[in-house]
Amino acid sequence: MPRNAEVIRQWTILREIERERGAGVTIDELAARCEVTTRTIRRDLQALEEAGFPVYDDRSRDDGKTRWTMNGQAFKGLAAGLTLSELCALHFSRTLLESLAGTPFRDELESAFEKLGSALTPHMRHFLDQLPRVIASKPDPMRRRPGADPPRQQQTVARALEATLHHRQATLTYFSKSSDRTKSYLTHPYRLAYAQGGLYLLAFVPEYGEVRTFAVERIEDISLLEERFTPIEELPDTAFPHSLGVHSGPPEPIEIEFQAAVADYVKAREWHQTQVVRERPDGSVVMTLDVCLDRALRSWILSFGPFARVVAPPSFAREIAAQFEEARARYAP
Repeated sequence: MPRNAEVIRQWTILREIERERGAGVTIDELAARCEVTTRTIRRDLQALEEAGFPVYDDRSRDDGKTRWTMNGQAFKGLAAGLTLSELCALHFSRTLLESLAGTPFRDELESAFEKLGSALTPHMRHFLDQLPRVIASKPDPMRRRPGADPPRQQQTVARALEATLHHRQATLTYFSKSSDRTKSYLTHPYRLAYAQGGLYLLAFVPEYGEVRTFAVERIEDISLLEERFTPIEELPDTAFPHSLGVHSGPPEPIEIEFQAAVADYVKAREWHQTQVVRERPDGSVVMTLDVCLDRALRSWILSFGPFARVVAPPSFAREIAAQFEEARARYAP
C-alpha cells in the first residue's frame, strides 16, 4: 500500500499546515509528526505545489526559520470559477448530507456548502430552497438511527480515523450480533467505509489473519496503541466490491433465473458490476454474478418471491429453497 501511504501522508501535511494557519510549520516539525525524513517531506511539498495546492515557504520570520504555510486567498475565487448552474446544483445537493450523518467529514461538508451558498443572492437561495417541492428524494431506508450516545460514537470515529491515517494499532471492544457477545480485538485499522446507511471500520485482525468488518455503532470502545503497523493487504478502491451489502468475503459465481413478470425490472437496473443478463425466448432472463454469498444476496433473491430461482451453485439453491420452505411453514395453519 505504498501509494496509499504517500497520499495519506500528503493529506496529513496539508492538514498540519492548515491547522497552524498563519504561524506556519517547519519541515523538521512535519517530518517529526509524519515520522519520515525531511527529504521525504520536501518531496511531498514539491508534489503538493505541482498539484496546485497554494503552499509556500515563508522566510520572513524573526527566528530565521523557514516555515511552510498556505495562501488562503487562493481559494477565495473558487465560487467565481463556477457557473451559475454549477453553484445552484451544489447548493441543492446539500440535502444529500442527510446520508452522511456520522461520517468524519459531515461538518466540513456543511461548512463548504454554506460558503458556496454565500455566492448566491438571497433571491437565488430562496428559489433553490423551493426545489425540494419539485424534486424530492427519499432517505436511505437502511440508514442507521443515531446511537444512544452520539458523542461516544463521534469519538470512536475520530480515533478510528487517527488510527487509519497514522497506521496505529488499536484494540476494539466490539459487540458481535452474529455471536451475540462482546469481545476484544487487536486490530490494524485500514479504512473507514460508508455503505448502506452505516459507517464501518475495515481492519486487519492478526488473530484471524484477515481483514474484518466492524460496524462503528457496535464498537463499544477503541484504544490507540503506540505500536505502528505496516499494511500487508491491499484493499480495493471500492468498499465491499464483491457484495450486494457490506460483506468482505470472496466472490463466487452464481446464476439466477427470473420469470418474465419481473424481467424488465431486473434488466433495467445495475445490481452489481459483474452482472451479465441473458434473455430467453419466453421473456424470462438469466443473470450471472460474481458476488459473496452473504445475507444481502439472500435477502435480495428472497425479495423476488416465486419469480426468482437460483440455478447455481446447487448448494446455494438448496439453501434458498430451505428458507422458502421455512417461511411457508410459518404461515401454515
